[in-house]
Amino acid sequence: MHTALDLTGVFVFGISGALMAIRHDFDIVGIAILAVITALGGGILRDLILGDTPPLAFAEWKYLAVALASAAVAAVAHPELGRIPRTLLLFDAAGLGLFCVAGTVKALDFGLAPIAAVLLGVTTAVGGGVARDVIARQTPELVRRDSELYAVPALAGAIGVAVAWELEAYEPLFGAIVSVAVFGTRALALHRHWRAPTAFRR
Repeated sequence: MHTALDLTGVFVFGISGALMAIRHDFDIVGIAILAVITALGGGILRDLILGDTPPLAFAEWKYLAVALASAAVAAVAHPELGRIPRTLLLFDAAGLGLFCVAGTVKALDFGLAPIAAVLLGVTTAVGGGVARDVIARQTPELVRRDSELYAVPALAGAIGVAVAWELEAYEPLFGAIVSVAVFGTRALALHRHWRAPTAFRR
């Protein structure tokens, strides 16, 4: 269950990284590299902090395979994806929602206190996106004026997971928690996009 959640997050974040690379006219190698870094960066940082080495991205081939598959999908389908309003923003939001849940759950599984688990969940959610933005030579979303896209929903989702875990309600509410994290992040992302001044929009 948690592996599927992790891999889904890898895929959608990989799409986000690949679309950013395409927007910046990267070649096919650059598209693959940015997709992989975006998809796996947060998880690698999480695993290193937890001492779970080598990180899953290196220990299990399917993580890299899914990240590369996302790059291939974006490279082939980006004209169609480009017709969807705010495509990059939507994939970012989906990745944030999935990874804040996956990161927090893994931290709790490793015995971290709820507050520490929440912080690590947020780190997992934002890590790949920050690395992507730095490599693409743009101000990371995390520190931009409309950075609530990252800080608020990732923090809220991680807190929700930690509370459910402490109440022993995480397993029964798994589907609901993931749905709220993903769609709540997406809703806030779109809300922030509509309200942001033109100079700060993508």
